[in-house]
Amino acid sequence: LEDASLLYSGIQALEPDFWENHGKRMESWQEQGRTFYRLSGPDTSEWVANECLYLDDEQNFEALVRASDADGATIEHARRFYSDKQSVWGIKALNREQNFALNLLMDPEIEFVTLVGMAGTGKTLLTLAAGLEQTLEDRLYSEIIMTRVTVPVGDDIGFLPGTEEEKMTPWMGALMDNLEVLTHSGDGDGGTWERQATNDLLSNRIKVRSVNFMRGRTFLQRFLIIDEAQNLTPKQLKTLITRAGPGTKIVCLGNIAQIDTPYLSETNCGLTYVVDRFKGWAHAGHIILTRGERSRLADYASEVL
Repeated sequence: LEDASLLYSGIQALEPDFWENHGKRMESWQEQGRTFYRLSGPDTSEWVANECLYLDDEQNFEALVRASDADGATIEHARRFYSDKQSVWGIKALNREQNFALNLLMDPEIEFVTLVGMAGTGKTLLTLAAGLEQTLEDRLYSEIIMTRVTVPVGDDIGFLPGTEEEKMTPWMGALMDNLEVLTHSGDGDGGTWERQATNDLLSNRIKVRSVNFMRGRTFLQRFLIIDEAQNLTPKQLKTLITRAGPGTKIVCLGNIAQIDTPYLSETNCGLTYVVDRFKGWAHAGHIILTRGERSRLADYASEVL
């Protein structure tokens, strides 16, 4: 891309008179508890598969495009993860973008998801919650694999002892921080034994792997999370994504405004590249998260620094 502002956002607001222009020849039906609409009109030709649509009205209409052609488009009413009853592994959506992200992450038909956003928008937390729900509860995947490129923010601290997983532990602080939230290990409930049992269970299902040893591997029925994907080159990301075997889902997370790799920029990094190339594929979804939910300090720092 020539300009990072041209990056596909994955979300589009509908005009207030949308139903007047597109509802005359509308068909609607239900299938396995999901509501679909078949529409035709001037806007439908511009939509791409799995694009997120919303309308600021009394109902707060939210939908995802499932198919689009010259004759019209098929859209599906988005699931609403805003309440505790509809939460994913105890995590509920705090804003519209997070709800769309959970819709993409929880859909087994979408095999490749990219989440882009500034620090504190919930990328890692939402992805881990969806991964745990589908791995431990729904048993769609056998385990979660998390990887990231080992590019330091400051000076390198040198050699790290131990196995591959032990060497990657210092780089996976984001994983540990989010697992504490997801397992409520810091609230004092359940006692030491229960927390230890939970941590042992998760350690058996969540594997940390280095990008350096991915060449030639094949992942079957895995939920693969590529964190800090903006620090990877297009060729490196191609190498990682082509590791996917049958039943594997890949989620790329990153913030193109925080690139630590020399010679990479917002316009030529691997994350921007895959978002642009996967746009419109029926089994890929993307959304840019814009609203920070970490803290007011983090939000203000992202804006002014």
